[in-house]
Amino acid sequence: MEEKKYLKWYNKVGYGSGDIAGNVVYAFLTSFVMIYLTETVGLASGIVGTLIAFSKLLDGFTDVFFGSLIDKTHSKLGKARPWMLYGYIGCAVTLVACFAVPTSLGKTAQYTWFFLAYTLLNGIFYTANNIAYSALTSLITKNSKERVQMGSYRFIFAFSTSLLIQSITVGFVDRCGGDAAAWRLVAIIYAVIGLVVNTISSLSVKELSEEELNEGKTQDNEEKYGLIQAFKLLVKNKYYMMICGTYILQQLYSAMIGAGLFYMTWVLKNKNLFGWFAWAVNIPLIIALIFTPTLVGKWKGMYKLNMRGYMLAVIGRALVVVAGYIGNVPLMLVFTAVAALGQGPWQGDMNAMIASCSEYTYLTQGKHVDGTMYSCTSLGVKIGGGIGTAVVGWLMELSGYVGKNTTQPQSALDMMQFMYLWLPLIFDVLILVILSKMNVEAENERIKLQRGIGSDIRHEI
Repeated sequence: MEEKKYLKWYNKVGYGSGDIAGNVVYAFLTSFVMIYLTETVGLASGIVGTLIAFSKLLDGFTDVFFGSLIDKTHSKLGKARPWMLYGYIGCAVTLVACFAVPTSLGKTAQYTWFFLAYTLLNGIFYTANNIAYSALTSLITKNSKERVQMGSYRFIFAFSTSLLIQSITVGFVDRCGGDAAAWRLVAIIYAVIGLVVNTISSLSVKELSEEELNEGKTQDNEEKYGLIQAFKLLVKNKYYMMICGTYILQQLYSAMIGAGLFYMTWVLKNKNLFGWFAWAVNIPLIIALIFTPTLVGKWKGMYKLNMRGYMLAVIGRALVVVAGYIGNVPLMLVFTAVAALGQGPWQGDMNAMIASCSEYTYLTQGKHVDGTMYSCTSLGVKIGGGIGTAVVGWLMELSGYVGKNTTQPQSALDMMQFMYLWLPLIFDVLILVILSKMNVEAENERIKLQRGIGSDIRHEI
């Protein structure tokens, strides 16, 4: 039976463009905040890492909190769009603040400034914006194919933006003067671009009415749950926990790839190689995303595609390690591209997988928790990205790295090599293990058949 279509091509493109705004924040912050704070401001990498980790403890509860608020929101714009639209204003302001630490302040005041700006950005504004943006996957269409397409469009924009940010930022900052004022100016430009694009994206789609989302069924009883019950619903969903774990590992992976700027600068002696490796990562991801909807249909679901993709990713990263130790940069670039090609399908169908995960909660618990379910996206980004950046700081400090030194000890160079070569491989292996157990589509079909609902039922969320 053919599923009803809800979206035009421009709705999908408009929605996907929202990740330009998200990655203006995420790619810029995770790739460059540590090197800015250590080599420009002169802060200690270990202290910065500790502040970031402590920030994660403070804002960890906000993901489920904002997800629950989205589920309970009723406005002319819908449930999620108000949070996406207005949350980004705070993102823009606090992103600039993270890269505008006053050089005239004492060290304690500089650490405090960064900690407050970073915590507000991640714990409040990015959380509200990102969960709302992700939840729209379930709120603007009930068509499973359109959800996969939305994920592909979204991450094509995401990785294109990451590629651009990682490729041009070092040179951009240098052309602006290379000092603290240059970092601040670049942050302002990125924040303005993100604010404009986020506004366009949030207004380019329209949420379905609650009546249509629930096929005319009343949800009064279903929506009456508090924050504690929402948390319990999530914990009871084993697939939610798996997706959270995968998302966290992905962000840890990205943090180590971002730390490649240290590796390029000090080990390979050419910081401009960071841009080339950004191309090797993001172009294959974009190519994979283009073909993901077709491959999902060909292989009749997401599970096989995700598994085969990450098998390729593990092989690719293992070969990057080999090429790194023999000192062959061209081979490192080739195998980096192979690994990224394998990671692409999961990136493209992840939002659709979360929608299936939300359906699993409805089938097993009788609750619609779309906004709360998508808290795994923000939770994964914040915990994985934040802890990843913190780990980079701790390991660099442990190795004897000092940001403003003209040379670094061999222990620091060895640590940079370990972070860039070995840790991404380890994280990919762990993701593959989790994905091998994440066949939520088959489980949903099994439950439906067991209840006599029929395997051709469409998503009700």
